Amino acid sequence: MPPLHAGGGRGAAGRRRVLRSEDVLRFVRLIKARFHLAKVHLTGGEPLDRPDIVRLAGLLADEGLEDLAMTTSGQSLAAMAADLRRAGLERINVSLFSLDPRRYSELTGGGELGRTLRGIDAAMDAGLAPLKCNTPVLRGMNDQEVVALARWGLDRGIEVRFIELMPIGPAAKRHRDWFVSSEETLALLRGAFDLAPLPPVPGSSCREFRFAEAGRTGAVGVISSCTKPFCAGCRRLRLTAGGELIGCLARNSRTSAAALLQTDGPLDEKAVLSKVRAVMREKRVAHGFIDNHLMVRTGG
Repeated sequence: MPPLHAGGGRGAAGRRRVLRSEDVLRFVRLIKARFHLAKVHLTGGEPLDRPDIVRLAGLLADEGLEDLAMTTSGQSLAAMAADLRRAGLERINVSLFSLDPRRYSELTGGGELGRTLRGIDAAMDAGLAPLKCNTPVLRGMNDQEVVALARWGLDRGIEVRFIELMPIGPAAKRHRDWFVSSEETLALLRGAFDLAPLPPVPGSSCREFRFAEAGRTGAVGVISSCTKPFCAGCRRLRLTAGGELIGCLARNSRTSAAALLQTDGPLDEKAVLSKVRAVMREKRVAHGFIDNHLMVRTGG
């Protein structure tokens, strides 16, 4: 979910800026009852900015989901990891752009590498596992760190997943200059390690590889949004903090369900499901991005 702001009480639905935890829970219950909802992933923006994120995680955990996970920058994770695990969050992904403090700050707009690394340690101590790190690879910025990041993960039992940059948001105008394909990333890894593909996971966006060095083995992954789209198996649906439904990051398949979800009365299930089906029908089936938005507001 995107960064959440305090705002909106129990007044008119139109004045609420973000969904309440109860609104999110009702939506999850509806989708779980009508479809096979196996996984709920709290993502960003930054989900840890939400004041009641621990409570929301607990409410969702009580629904008996097969998989409850979160993606975070990790900047606030050190203080919250144990509470999130006690609430029922099972695993966590942390965005890790670089192991160089200065470069990390530049790529994250002022983030502190040390805070994220402490958050990772706290999450591992709390038992949020498996812990994975997401690294968008940008030419001339952090592509020279691919091997170091994989080795860093190997040292800690963490899978680093290298992500192709998508031509949206701030990257749209410089995509051709910054883009590094997954095959280039894999070539860098093969130059340093023995790589072997792992069996694909149905519906997963990530291709995983076992790699070895000095008798140790670990896993790395690549997410090839541009060169090897995984659209055919994509069943993801995004609900933003403001109540917008998004069926596809590459297509302008979105609609607002805020007025339906932000109600103190009975949920109009038929109307909500109609909107869900509408955005899911518009998923990408071929190459190309025809929508441009900020991932920091949408989530991966």
